[in-house]
Amino acid sequence: MKNHAAALYVGASVLALSFMLVGCDREVSKSTSSSVNSDGTVKTQEKTVTQAPDGSVTKVEETKKTTAPAQP
Repeated sequence: MKNHAAALYVGASVLALSFMLVGCDREVSKSTSSSVNSDGTVKTQEKTVTQAPDGSVTKVEETKKTTAPAQP
């Protein structure tokens, strides 16, 4: 029974260590720009560049459009 528990602890430690060594994506740059139209609509653009641990680069562009609430 003790050998089984020891093997379980060693396996869990190896698994946890592998996750720590792999790491996460690193954010290289992020920019946000907003513009407001005459009708109150807000358009926001976000551009994010991330770099993975293997060196690959990913660019993500996201556009959001928010309309103004109706005024009574």
